[in-house]
Amino acid sequence: MRERWCVGVGCAVLLAALVSGCTSAHGSDAGDSRLDPKASASPVVTQPSGYGAEFLAVDECSSFGTTRFTEVPCTSERAAARVVARYDGEVSGGPLCPATTDFVLHISAQGSSGAGGDGVIPKGYACMRNLEPPHPGDPGGGGGPRTIVGDCVYSSGSGQVRETACDGSGTKKPQYKVVKAVLRRASCPASTALYVQLGGGQPVGCARPV
Repeated sequence: MRERWCVGVGCAVLLAALVSGCTSAHGSDAGDSRLDPKASASPVVTQPSGYGAEFLAVDECSSFGTTRFTEVPCTSERAAARVVARYDGEVSGGPLCPATTDFVLHISAQGSSGAGGDGVIPKGYACMRNLEPPHPGDPGGGGGPRTIVGDCVYSSGSGQVRETACDGSGTKKPQYKVVKAVLRRASCPASTALYVQLGGGQPVGCARPV
């Protein structure tokens, strides 16, 4: 069988709305060569609400929006997603979000609102997990900022693949499923038909036809 190797940041990544999976904050099978480090299409958070000592710190919550998300109390009826990890800087140069992150929010830098420097928000990104299903970042969910073991992909042409739901509920049917993550291609099972670039400590995804 001829070896196939998916390369490029989008290969195994779908920005969420945004950043990753290339789709919407709820995740979808539409993907771009996702960075994940994924890209600049994510929503930008620019409306701090005053909840918590740090804007969108770990375990704080946000509402859903189309281009802007607002921090809200996690007990609020408007709360839709929780921060599972928070990093300063650019997504492309920073740590990867946790494996089952549903989407990523890009946070624009905010200037000081007072003489003492209060209100300064550095540029960064928040890794978000929906408070309720669906969870596109789960294995086989068809979205999220990372491609992980258990995810399914389809060929999008030019040697690239994009994520899609393993249950066939997406607009594109799954063609391959990532069954193992390894350090190098030689460690993949003999049944491997496609190598998917995952990133992280085990950057090679071994995928087989479904």
